Amino acid sequence: MESIKVAFSSLMTNKLRSSLTILGIVVGIFSIISVSTIISMLQNSIEQGVSMLGQNTFQIQKYPVIMSGDPSERSKYRNRKDITLEDYENFKDRLVEAKYVGAEQWNFGKIFQSGNKETNPNIQFCGCVPEAFPNNKWEIKYGRIFNYDDVNHFRKVVIIGADIAKSLFNNSDPINKEVKVDGKKLKIIGVLESQGSMFGNSQDNFAVTPITTFQSFYGKRSRSINITVMSHDNESYNNVIELATGYMRIVRGLQHFEDDDFSIFSNESILTQLNSITLGFRVGAFVIAAIALLAAGIGIMNIMLVSVTERTKEIGIRKSVGAKKRSILFQFLTEAITLCLFGGLLGIILGLVAGNLIGSLLVETISIPLDYISVGVILCLIIGVIFGTYPAYKAANLDPIEALRYE
Repeated sequence: MESIKVAFSSLMTNKLRSSLTILGIVVGIFSIISVSTIISMLQNSIEQGVSMLGQNTFQIQKYPVIMSGDPSERSKYRNRKDITLEDYENFKDRLVEAKYVGAEQWNFGKIFQSGNKETNPNIQFCGCVPEAFPNNKWEIKYGRIFNYDDVNHFRKVVIIGADIAKSLFNNSDPINKEVKVDGKKLKIIGVLESQGSMFGNSQDNFAVTPITTFQSFYGKRSRSINITVMSHDNESYNNVIELATGYMRIVRGLQHFEDDDFSIFSNESILTQLNSITLGFRVGAFVIAAIALLAAGIGIMNIMLVSVTERTKEIGIRKSVGAKKRSILFQFLTEAITLCLFGGLLGIILGLVAGNLIGSLLVETISIPLDYISVGVILCLIIGVIFGTYPAYKAANLDPIEALRYE
């Protein structure tokens, strides 16, 4: 305890020098924590968003869910044939191993009206079959979902999201009331439970109608259909994906040497792709941090050597009154580790604040990456030990007679 007190006393005596010494540690740890915090916030939000698919569920669609943005890549996928309602029905008849096989078709940027009120032009409008509800984890807050009788008879009914209900009807009951979209009237039969938000954007600004009604408004080939598939359980999930791939190739008329002209994604596949994308950012942050921490470590070694030189006479006095080598060694090693830990703590606090401030511009949830905080603390300890050992060793091995006569 005496050695620790002496170490702290020495650091407090040279406040400016200690502060400048830990600056590199602060920068290095700040880089790791801030980037990790932002990425953790984004990943948490994305995980909540992509989990919109139900458990043991995957989706088949024309385009991959994540693309690089390369024009040639987009052109390649654009040239694929659209998935049609006939493709879906053929596919569903074949895939008897699945629990649910749903179809959905989307149109974006719609305005819904009721009386003299209207929504913003950002409503997503979906035509689907009843199986799409469990496959997408859509749950009815009140009212009912449509059934195949509604689908087969092209009934003009709609189920609206929480945002539409709030915007058009405020606190009143919207069931059996009418809304208009693109001049078409639809009767509201249900309101969906809130889906939350992703990247700060609500996921409740959409409405759902029978797919036949949707196609009567916009045509059968307005957009490619997405097919959602749910397996009976987790054990059969991978097998159902393999069967679905094979059946879809048959439906699309592909030869054995031709590549798939459709894409399959699940919650797990999206997260895997996102992790591979964010890996580059994490590696970049660690490279920056490594350079800063290396420079900081060298700075700490340099300052500690200066401290040993300045306090040579003090070391001689301590040794002359019985201080052992390990006491001197521990004293100077404690100073080095304290510098590193204090700098690391400051870097962690600043990194968390900056990371959450920047991340809050995109998502609402706050994140504290405990795993990377632990890594930061361990790195500080390692740097303190590695770069503080030589100065501490040099101090511990000073000759007390020479040290006492040092001026």
